Amino acid sequence: MRTTITILGLLAACGPTTRSNNTSNADANDGDASTVDPPGDAGPGCEKIDVLFVIDNSGSMGQEQTNLIANFPTFIQVLDASGLDYRVAVTTTGRNYDYEMSTPFGSIPQNIDGGDNGAMLKPAACNMTKRWIEKTDADVSGTFSCVANVGTSGPSDEMPLSAMRDAFEERMADGTNTGFHRPDALLGIVFLTDEEDCSYEQSVSLGLGQSLCDSMMEPVPSYVQYLDSYAGNRSRWAVAAIAGMGPGQCSSSFGNADEAARLKTFVTQTGANATMSSICDGDLSIGLMQALGVFESACGGIIL
Repeated sequence: MRTTITILGLLAACGPTTRSNNTSNADANDGDASTVDPPGDAGPGCEKIDVLFVIDNSGSMGQEQTNLIANFPTFIQVLDASGLDYRVAVTTTGRNYDYEMSTPFGSIPQNIDGGDNGAMLKPAACNMTKRWIEKTDADVSGTFSCVANVGTSGPSDEMPLSAMRDAFEERMADGTNTGFHRPDALLGIVFLTDEEDCSYEQSVSLGLGQSLCDSMMEPVPSYVQYLDSYAGNRSRWAVAAIAGMGPGQCSSSFGNADEAARLKTFVTQTGANATMSSICDGDLSIGLMQALGVFESACGGIIL
């Protein structure tokens, strides 16, 4: 059990409260598990955390990425003071995918590329020795500022849930991300997007005027079940989503954001180890502090 100061105690001195996941989930709930009190310090606690940021790199995300980078040093300052041994990696919401478009003249194959497909980023300009940043690295915040500047040229159909699964499934299987997640560490995931999730897994055929994101997506529960299996049980992973809370579209100094209904469902079905905040707060420090709060809570209740 750690004897160092807790994340929650530090956050009380750093600004926005972090135990607002129950209230921020309220619009996504119908009296389900996410309204349950957090597990607290009932378990042995964790000493390690591996955090994956899944960042939207579509055309509307430039200001959000800049704000994330600006607020990351405080996020790391709190993690440093907590005593947790941490790793941080970055991937994007972009994935390559194929589908068929049905026309009166037959089916036409469509190919979308330019996605990172869950690969943890290691740009040459960032001088990274691994695909993740570790607590012991010389310049954690500076390196994150480099790697999190993912740009805005990614695919316009954002797939944060599928990209997350790719990171821990396909990219582990092919060796790209091997070694990131430690079996004795809490797995933390932070989603940042201003669009609805459009994740799908199977080949589809679309009619004229039909969008891939209309009804072809993978059911959200499959991603919750996948993380339960990958991490070992529900207590061993936690998630924070910073996205459009809804209902409908919201706006801020960043611009407009669509309601991320599927991420809201994902947070709701995850339960106490999940939080969601609005990207339309216009300051990502709020969402990052909520992420730290839910990670601290999950660490206290982790079942090793």
